[in-house]
Amino acid sequence: MGTVFSFAVRDPGPGTAAALERITARLHRIDAVFSPYRPDSQVSRLGRGELALDACDLEVAEVLRQCRRVAEETGGHFTDHPAGRLDPSGWVKGWAVEEASRELRAAGSVQHCVSGGGDVQTVGGPWRVGVADPLRPGALATVLTGHDLAVATSGTAERGAHIHDPRTGRPATGLASLTLVGSRIADTDAYATAAFAMGPDRALAWIAARPGLEALAILPTGERRTTPGFPGPAAA
Repeated sequence: MGTVFSFAVRDPGPGTAAALERITARLHRIDAVFSPYRPDSQVSRLGRGELALDACDLEVAEVLRQCRRVAEETGGHFTDHPAGRLDPSGWVKGWAVEEASRELRAAGSVQHCVSGGGDVQTVGGPWRVGVADPLRPGALATVLTGHDLAVATSGTAERGAHIHDPRTGRPATGLASLTLVGSRIADTDAYATAAFAMGPDRALAWIAARPGLEALAILPTGERRTTPGFPGPAAA
């Protein structure tokens, strides 16, 4: 998926090593099916019309269904066709992190952290999760502390203005970064992408209306805005 996954397990047990091997195989399979960077992936072939949906893994239809759900929930600010090309990465990356955490739970771990491409799912705690400052390379904007956190950041720090508003096709430039904190990283990551495309005012209002979801928005000017229940300090 063009990114790196890492694992921190505080309570390794007899089944941890085998679980990590299963997770590695699972992530490679997810990449083989869903990666838009691989021309031979099922998603790439499906997008080019070379493969029918019913010939794909059953998870492809489920992932596309989840993408449609998020698109509906966010008023069309999320899409599985960014730039007109089938690419459900906005859902898949967070879901892959969640799948890895689920496997560690099944192996008995109740104290672990999984990170993939900036998406973080923690179990147990407390854990400290640093959030990159989009305006100061190498610096942190804040450090979140808590239990059972799902943290996802969308922004321009790593890839520039790569998030577009699906409704207009234009780059979303109202925010430098948007960090969401929830409980499940698949939804949290997808919502972060969609809310970034909304712009600061609409995004914060939309997030504040969703129970269990909090946000830190950093504007291109450096101004910071948060939802009322955003955890941790505002700066670090």
